[in-house]
Amino acid sequence: MTKDALPKPTDGARRKAGPSIVSSAHLADGALPALSEFEFGLNMLTHAYSRWMVRCMAAAGVPDLSALDVLILHHVVHRDRPKTIADLCLVLDVEDTHLVTYAAKKLQALGLVEGGRRGKEKTLSASLTGRAACARYREVREALLADAVAATGIDPGRLSEVAALMRTLSGHYDQAARAAASL
Repeated sequence: MTKDALPKPTDGARRKAGPSIVSSAHLADGALPALSEFEFGLNMLTHAYSRWMVRCMAAAGVPDLSALDVLILHHVVHRDRPKTIADLCLVLDVEDTHLVTYAAKKLQALGLVEGGRRGKEKTLSASLTGRAACARYREVREALLADAVAATGIDPGRLSEVAALMRTLSGHYDQAARAAASL
């Protein structure tokens, strides 16, 4: 039997296994209780992921970076192309450019990225030190996280499906945030 042929548990079947785990019962008492379960899991994942990035980078030899600093460094290293602050804000979905600008200055001061120019715009490129830090981060990640996640037996294709679903849901949350701002 393939994974696609396996029956999907129904909401009722899932509920029989135990109570829903939510952070706010008053929010779960609405049209889509599973959304509250997702939000609680997302909250836990967000905080755990932030802690992980900071501690993994510290284990890789670069302590005292915030989660946003680590994300920016990885993205600047990504594809080895210079990035502008606007590029970073767009890809990382950060509205406050000051946060990214501050992180960029911090990374430059540590010698992890280098400044440059593309026309009138300032750019950031990875330094050799920044690339080496990301390579060490990858080694720690592979040893401590990737192997542990792989050992759970989760199908990598399923993990990609979850990632796609999360990106889709992020669009719904963004749209709802815009609508809420106009109320």
